[in-house]
Amino acid sequence: MSVGTLYTIAYQGKGKAIRAAAAFGGLTVDIPSDYKHFETNKQEAFLSKFPHGKIPAFEGKDGLKLFEGYPIARYISSLAPNSGLLGTSGGEAALVDAWSHLVETEIDTWTGVIRGITSGVIAYSKPLHTAALERQARTLKTLEKHLSANTFFVGERITLADIFVASIIQQGVSSTIDAAVRATIPNVVRHLETIVNQPQFKDIFGPVEYIEKGVQFVPPKKEAKPAAAAPAPKAEKKPKAKDDDEEEPDVPPEPKAKNPLDDLPKSTFNLEDWKRAYSNMDTRGPGGSLEWLYKNFDKEGFSLWRVDFKYNDELTQTFMSSNQIGGFFNRLEASRKYLFGSMGVLGKTNDSIISGALIVRGQDIEPVVNVAPDWESYTYSRINLDDAAQKEFFEGALAWDLKVDGKEWADGKNFK
Repeated sequence: MSVGTLYTIAYQGKGKAIRAAAAFGGLTVDIPSDYKHFETNKQEAFLSKFPHGKIPAFEGKDGLKLFEGYPIARYISSLAPNSGLLGTSGGEAALVDAWSHLVETEIDTWTGVIRGITSGVIAYSKPLHTAALERQARTLKTLEKHLSANTFFVGERITLADIFVASIIQQGVSSTIDAAVRATIPNVVRHLETIVNQPQFKDIFGPVEYIEKGVQFVPPKKEAKPAAAAPAPKAEKKPKAKDDDEEEPDVPPEPKAKNPLDDLPKSTFNLEDWKRAYSNMDTRGPGGSLEWLYKNFDKEGFSLWRVDFKYNDELTQTFMSSNQIGGFFNRLEASRKYLFGSMGVLGKTNDSIISGALIVRGQDIEPVVNVAPDWESYTYSRINLDDAAQKEFFEGALAWDLKVDGKEWADGKNFK
């Protein structure tokens, strides 16, 4: 029984999820054979029903018009209540929604961003690329942890959550979730293969195409410039008349905002000198960089902070955690003149933490670190060198021999 018309294209992930939900519930949707993407959805007839011109879009037999993938899939599922696609209780229905929204916002969205910036649709930004991959990796860890103890996402049988997650992961493994990442999420891959190979889904999902290396940005080649002709003699410059037809900008460019840290009283401690001392001296011992720091430090103009990652239970491979520190430091670039950092991964695979120490301009940490979009993923506590335990922590973080709760330093990075 057809329940309405679905506008989609064969390779659209969310369209696959809607079609699979209909098939699982014993329903069908009509796919217009004359729909041409970027043509049909720009015509007035389509826009009058779906103003944004986006697909998937659904028009029910009763005239109901729906847009956005998950709401359409959920509505189709509700038309087959005996299918169990929305669970068997209100609580299970909420869990179906929770898992589906999680992968949509934290995997599908960032997959789209990565595709956009690597293809040139969006201006490329290395920090944004790194941040997007890290956001994906964090959510993949959450899925992996759940699936390591469960066959499906909700209950003991397939629900819409399984279908929707599989549709998004299938898109991801063909572009951003490459072989190195997949090696860390075997249960997510197992779940994907289980869902797409269900007899009623195989023709809808088709074969899974796994990418070996995630999509990368390739800068366009610069065109060779023709040899310059001999310069003509310079004509004498004449003052421009006021009525010259060269247009003035309508709005003058905004002056670059001044950082309030620049208005702090001048300090006797030079952060750049400290960075050179740290790089060129042994950290501990007589004549070391710590001795230099204590001799020259201005506690009125600068402050010391301990930094700890909030979500250590989500960390797996230590090299991935080290890359996460590198990404965090990349996103702090705008505060380079106000900040020094030494952070590390302590422990071993599947049992590690991220911790370290920062030296910052001023007495408030937030103006220095809030330039990084993920700064709130860390906690910050002021270090008092008069406290022996805090001083020991600070020195261990800088010397890369820090130990916390029995976990030893495994890898580290500096922000200099």
